[in-house]
Amino acid sequence: MPTLEELKELQALPLWRKIAITQTRILEWYLKFKGQVYISFSGGKDSTVLLHIARRMYPDIEAIFCDTGLEYPEIRQFAKSFDNVTVMRPQMRFDEVIRQYGYPFIGKEVAERVYNARKCLSCGGGGTCNTIINSQASYPVKVQQILGVGGFFSKRYDFSKWKPLLDMDFNISHLCCNEMKKKPLNHLAKKPIVATMTEESMLRQTAWLKTGCNAFKKGVSKPMSFWTEQDVLTYIRENQIRFYEELHAANSDNKLIRNNARRWLKKNDYQCIKLSSVYGDIVFNAGDGNLYENSLCDCGGKLCTTGCHRTGCIFCGFGAHRDGRYKDLKRTHPRQYEYCMGGGAYDTDGMWKPTKEGLGMAHCIDEINKKFGKGFIEY
Repeated sequence: MPTLEELKELQALPLWRKIAITQTRILEWYLKFKGQVYISFSGGKDSTVLLHIARRMYPDIEAIFCDTGLEYPEIRQFAKSFDNVTVMRPQMRFDEVIRQYGYPFIGKEVAERVYNARKCLSCGGGGTCNTIINSQASYPVKVQQILGVGGFFSKRYDFSKWKPLLDMDFNISHLCCNEMKKKPLNHLAKKPIVATMTEESMLRQTAWLKTGCNAFKKGVSKPMSFWTEQDVLTYIRENQIRFYEELHAANSDNKLIRNNARRWLKKNDYQCIKLSSVYGDIVFNAGDGNLYENSLCDCGGKLCTTGCHRTGCIFCGFGAHRDGRYKDLKRTHPRQYEYCMGGGAYDTDGMWKPTKEGLGMAHCIDEINKKFGKGFIEY
């Protein structure tokens, strides 16, 4: 099994080495399944880089975009602009998933434990069990972790700080991604290649430590697992700079430079990577409150985007307590913001749920903020 030290070593490699390793992982996956593979393409910057790398190797590789209706309009339009992209759709709408299972808040691991603990507490057992469990210490381990009982799990698995979520007047669940993105693709015979990265969550890091990049038994390849967001932005920026440099050179008065550039452009036309307009430009944040087109005297700073920093499902509450995504949504897409925050009402079971007017997430955020502090989730 891979180790955490190996992961850190991979993450510390220069970008050109990461690209080479990613290409090797894609090659291994492609050969293992005799080309019956596809790129899971969300239209976001990570999967755009993955598709770009894969199609430099296999120009005809299929991409599949799951159109959940939860993406930014610009992302949906961008994803569908590519050749050989198959569009899939879920059977349930997002509001239907929330009504049946609950809202996605905090993170998948937390939401899973809240969801199961509520079922456990409501029936006195494990939710789907047939017997009553009289002692909390006999509950399933993941339920104990959020209840703060048992005491034999490490700090990594101590979720007791989130115990107040059990008392909310709305359900919380981790199942939206399963219903909206995974189920529509479950029947496919081809094996997916996805652009998830371990730095995004502890859950993804744990999964990588069990299987590495290519999980052959589970049937999913994650060849960019050891990349960082800075790697992704650097790849896009450097690729675009090289392309436009060659484009400029193709009009040079120097015949040799002009001919070399034109040969490169003809051979590598597909190498000019595109990015959805919702991201804006890629610039340097030098930490002084300003954004710069180029880094200042190589004195550091990180790449960032002038538009959205995160795309994915625009209504998702996973990780919303760490950023201002809803404030950004209000600024850039007010119509979607109003649907997200507005609406909602108590159902016949006494729980807050979406209505036709909107998802009612403002109420949910207000209730969470009452438990964890004003402004815990900003909107």
